[in-house]
Amino acid sequence: MAQATKGRLNYRCPSCFIRDLDIDMFFDAEKREYYCLRCQFTGSEEKVLEMNQLARVRYKDMMTRFTDFEAFSE
Repeated sequence: MAQATKGRLNYRCPSCFIRDLDIDMFFDAEKREYYCLRCQFTGSEEKVLEMNQLARVRYKDMMTRFTDFEAFSE
């Protein structure tokens, strides 16, 4: 395998990101895919972006301040 290099953008590994680990992925120019050194995830740029978008669902209200909690209680 070629020497590990960072891609033009630092993408988070979606598999690790789902488990709350912030691990950057490396880019293999020969295969044109990203891979994680911590887990065995590999994928194209499109697959990485798609899976990271799915993982962001849990953080959609992170910057929202909730003041009315009656809607949440039953």
